[in-house]
Amino acid sequence: SLASRFVSADIKGKFILLGTGTSVGVPTLGCNCGVCCSRDPHNQRTRCSAIVGLPEGNLLIDTAPDLRAQLLREKLGIAHAVVYTHEHADHLFGLDDLRLFQFYLGHAVPLYCEPAVEARIRESYSYAFSNVKQTHAGAIPQLEFHPLGTEPLEILGAEVTPLRLKHGPRFDVLGFRFGDIAYCTDTNEIPAESLERLQGLDVLILDALRRKSHPTHFSLDEAIEMARKIGARQTYFTHISHDLDHATTNAILPDGMSLAYDGLRLPL
Repeated sequence: SLASRFVSADIKGKFILLGTGTSVGVPTLGCNCGVCCSRDPHNQRTRCSAIVGLPEGNLLIDTAPDLRAQLLREKLGIAHAVVYTHEHADHLFGLDDLRLFQFYLGHAVPLYCEPAVEARIRESYSYAFSNVKQTHAGAIPQLEFHPLGTEPLEILGAEVTPLRLKHGPRFDVLGFRFGDIAYCTDTNEIPAESLERLQGLDVLILDALRRKSHPTHFSLDEAIEMARKIGARQTYFTHISHDLDHATTNAILPDGMSLAYDGLRLPL
């Protein structure tokens, strides 16, 4: 059976950045800029997602379109649950890759999300919620929704603290804090109540799209300013476009700040 052949690396106590790229990824299709043509593997950026090794299993943050390749790269056979930051395509459209996990878990995959995310999933993956009898097991992903707000909750044996973030003028999204690590992608404004919840961090992972300003993401300078305000011991910038070369950018960043990269592993 599939379950009897199942293998997965043990990542308990680790926070892994699966993808650190912007919505179109890096290299960007049709581009021959220096970053897109770079041989530096740190400039190879898949769409943003992360996974956290909690006491009772692996918690996936978002299901990026590159999810299958990301999990294979990290030798991870399973996620035991998923939390979603928001419903945009680059954070959602790898969801069908969860189909095998129902066999390993023995039940539907728990999805923790806000109502707008659930609505988008039900619309975009309507076949997963059809009453039509399936031809075989595994034809559709088995999913179980759990409501998510801004109050701390326990998932897989650990406290998870959702953080309200603004993603431009039209979208409210969530970041997450796990102990002394916080993950805040796809934002250009952090409300005061979330700033309070971000005090005392060892590690902050923060949106920094490009050098120029953007209506829904922090620019590099804006991200640096926010990182200084939060004051984490170490800040890594994510959701990075091809505007930022890894080595060149890191050389000019303040102490305690650097660009993240796909596969970066951090201790919880």
